[in-house]
Amino acid sequence: MAKVIITNRLEKEINKKFKSESIKIFEFIYSLKQNPTKGKIISQIGKILIKELKYKSFRFYFITEGYKIKLFKKEEIEEILIKFVRMSNKNSQQKVINEIKSILRTLGEEGF
Repeated sequence: MAKVIITNRLEKEINKKFKSESIKIFEFIYSLKQNPTKGKIISQIGKILIKELKYKSFRFYFITEGYKIKLFKKEEIEEILIKFVRMSNKNSQQKVINEIKSILRTLGEEGF
């Protein structure tokens, strides 16, 4: 089973924006524990994959180890870490993706 982490910044943003609907969003995000291959691949920086999950008009971005997702079957993935880092709506999508890429290139995944 994969381990899912949500950054404090993103957790606060989700609670502020969605209020009572945030419970559904967190359940949606934590569903990746059972199915870590879910989500659309946006980019890859080194061995780190940037992926997104869509919920209505919002996108939730997470980073994960790319080689494990690509090489192993869903049942074989046990020790994978999925870290949710940002959220955007359709209008700010490219800006947020570029920000994530920039942070990964300069600081690595510890930048989150």
